[in-house]
Amino acid sequence: MSNSHLFTLTLLAIMLNNVPTALGQAVHDNFEGAGTISSWTGDDCNLNTSFSNPFVNAANPSATVLEYNDYGGQYGNVRFDVVTNFNLSINRTFSLQIYVPASSISGSQPNQVSLKLQDGTLGSPWTTQSEIIKPIVLDQWQTLNFDFGTDPFQNFDPGSIDPVYRTDFNRVLIQVNGENNNDLVIAYIDDFNYDGLLGSSPCDPIFNQLVWSDEFDTAGSIDSTKWHHQTQLPDGVSWYNSEVQHYTDRTDNSFVDSGYLHIIAKKEIFTDQGQTKNYTSARLNSKFAFTHGRVEVRAKLPTGSGTWPAIWMLGKNIIEPGGYWTASHGTTGWPACGEIDIMEHWGTNQNYIQSALHTPSSFGATVNHGGLAMSDVSNTFHTYAMEWNSESIRFSVDSNLFYVYAPDPKDMSNWPFVADQYILLNIAIQNIIDPAFIESPMIIDFVRVYQESAATVNSDTIEACDSYTWIDGNNYTANNSTATHTMISAEGCDSVINLELTINNSSTFEDIQEACETYTWIDGITYSTNNNTATQILTNSVGCDSVVNLNLTINTINDTLTQIGNTLTSNQIGAIYQWLYCDSSFSIIVGENAQTFTANTSGNYAVEIILNGCKDTSDCITISSVNLPEVLNDRIKIYPNPTSSIIHINTTGNSKANEVHLFDSAGRLIFNAFFESGNGIIDLNPYPSGVYQLHFYHEGKHITVVPVSKL
Repeated sequence: MSNSHLFTLTLLAIMLNNVPTALGQAVHDNFEGAGTISSWTGDDCNLNTSFSNPFVNAANPSATVLEYNDYGGQYGNVRFDVVTNFNLSINRTFSLQIYVPASSISGSQPNQVSLKLQDGTLGSPWTTQSEIIKPIVLDQWQTLNFDFGTDPFQNFDPGSIDPVYRTDFNRVLIQVNGENNNDLVIAYIDDFNYDGLLGSSPCDPIFNQLVWSDEFDTAGSIDSTKWHHQTQLPDGVSWYNSEVQHYTDRTDNSFVDSGYLHIIAKKEIFTDQGQTKNYTSARLNSKFAFTHGRVEVRAKLPTGSGTWPAIWMLGKNIIEPGGYWTASHGTTGWPACGEIDIMEHWGTNQNYIQSALHTPSSFGATVNHGGLAMSDVSNTFHTYAMEWNSESIRFSVDSNLFYVYAPDPKDMSNWPFVADQYILLNIAIQNIIDPAFIESPMIIDFVRVYQESAATVNSDTIEACDSYTWIDGNNYTANNSTATHTMISAEGCDSVINLELTINNSSTFEDIQEACETYTWIDGITYSTNNNTATQILTNSVGCDSVVNLNLTINTINDTLTQIGNTLTSNQIGAIYQWLYCDSSFSIIVGENAQTFTANTSGNYAVEIILNGCKDTSDCITISSVNLPEVLNDRIKIYPNPTSSIIHINTTGNSKANEVHLFDSAGRLIFNAFFESGNGIIDLNPYPSGVYQLHFYHEGKHITVVPVSKL
């Protein structure tokens, strides 16, 4: 709805030849009222799109079909155009049913059907033609498929590229039994279908997230959190375009009832702002504005010559007295702010709706527009929709696309639609209003705004060792989550990929080991000497090579002894020593912890050596002849030995051996006593079976040791 005082809308009911097709749906026609093709026409051929099916049977039970009647025209055919070009890059198949009675044909032309695609906007559209020919069988219904991706095709221009790579086709032409002849043929066509989508590109955003709406569920006044009543006369006298109404904020002119918004245009005398007018209505501004998205409004329109209902949008930056957004955002005049008319209807042309764009390039005039003749807009609800993205603005009714605005190249003169716009709903009254008009409503079921849901980020998640060369050709040696690369998807769209790279570093470390005598490492080799050159490659916890260097120290013990007389010396210096009595199950000789040991009695002796955490025991050395002190020449009697309970000790033969200590096999002192009389008894009952040692002393000097066995 133009705001201009300078231009008067030219109310021309021009029915576009472009076809209203299903937005995002296949192009189809079953010739029973459910089709989306309304521009069928014939060249040198009569046609009837609602002809009673003369051959109803199981193959085609449809009641009505398209009659194709080539009355002998040289280039007889039927055809239709679409409002936006076909995209054959993915969907490229057309299908139809056909019946040709043998009795209807003349001449000797081949029985065939040609389906041709052309650019119908050119003066000589056949020069762009790509054609598939299929043979047919007479006197039966048959389904034919024309696949421009796999079927043999003929290009009128041999230099043309394959049809699946072309984007200029917007006309479909069907021809029976060839051309350039004057033969007769009657055919019946049914269930025409295209399996692709029109009006959208696989690269277009998908507006599927509801971001704002009013379902008008609460009866009474309009929701003031969502809508603003614009009532101020912009010039203090009248509204634009010689309109004769006052807009009011009264419930007489706008209210919600039974789930519907009612905007009422009324004939009544009303005075406001010092001006008296004979008609009232309402003009609502949405308190929501947005950039890019889909608007859907389901509505019934008013009637009456001179009524002018509109569902439209203006830039939020417009300077317009009384407009909701002007005070906070008004910086730009009309039409530089941009205007999108989603739906306009004039009572002087009932059931014709129009969409239009107003921009500086058209000086605000209604130049860029498209319209559609409907069957009933005032008694039947229809959904009027607009989709706006960075490349185009598309208009549809009940999902049937009828106009696309997509200037190329774009600038602020022809494309000021780069910022937020808000929604307006109103009924204007033209100065040609029918004097008999009393009132009429625009009834709205809902207003909905959809935008693109959160974009799915295509991330390339990579883990690599030390470095990684990505698809952008760069070699990365550190983690990276900022690199991006643009690729062309299978649908021909730009696809931005984000790199999520984790660099795991290889590692080198030293395995320090210390062992006694030998060590078997992770490489399976047993080492008996120090080693700091062996290496082994392992996979670390993050999957990268890990080089392990061995640092091995082998500790050895010299377990040999040197014997001089009854003295034994360990040849290992700097160790911990414990001398053992081999003849008594390697029992510990208490107090003998030096590197050198002197035996006082004949027997077999060894030493246990501990050094650097290692332990070893020497071989037993026999001392068979000992030069004992004089005190040891006398006898010491111990009996019974072994014993099960007590032992008797008689030292009367050696009066110097008057002190005895009893040690267990672990070298622990468990009993000691003095035998001044030379006789004594030791009770072994409290002790477990095993080997014990009796050590005899005189004045603290060790004389001898005698092993005792407890049964």
